[in-house]
Amino acid sequence: MNQPIYVLVVDDETDIEPMFRQKFRKEIKTKKIDFYFAFSAAESLAYLESPTVRENLRLVLSDINMPDMNGLEMLREIKKKYPQLAVFILSAYNDEKNKQTAQTYGANAFLNKPVDFAALKEAIFNLLERSPA
Repeated sequence: MNQPIYVLVVDDETDIEPMFRQKFRKEIKTKKIDFYFAFSAAESLAYLESPTVRENLRLVLSDINMPDMNGLEMLREIKKKYPQLAVFILSAYNDEKNKQTAQTYGANAFLNKPVDFAALKEAIFNLLERSPA
C-alpha cells in the first residue's frame, strides 16, 4: 500500500480544513497526499515535535497573518530546526516585503490567497518530484 505524502496546513481560519479536504479529495482517496492541520504557529511547532509527524511530513503550507506568532516567524523557526522541510507561504497580501522576507527565511514558494488549488497541486507535486523522500 502506498504511503501518502503528508502536508501540514497552518492557518488560524478553521474553515481551511474542509476546503483542503474537498479540493484534494481525489489525491487523499488515492493515498497520494494527506494533511495535518494546525490553527496556530505554536500548534504547528508542537506537531513537528512528534517523531511520527516529522517522519511523514514533507511540506508545511502556512498563512502569514495569525495571532501570536506569524507565519514568517514560524518559517524561520522551522528552517532553523528542520532545514530539509519544505515550506510554502500563503498570503492574502501580495507585497514584496513579505515575499523577500519569506525567501530570506528559506520558503520554497510564496503563493497568494485566495488559493488557486490547481496551481497549488502543481507546485506540491513539482516539489515532491524534485525532492523524493
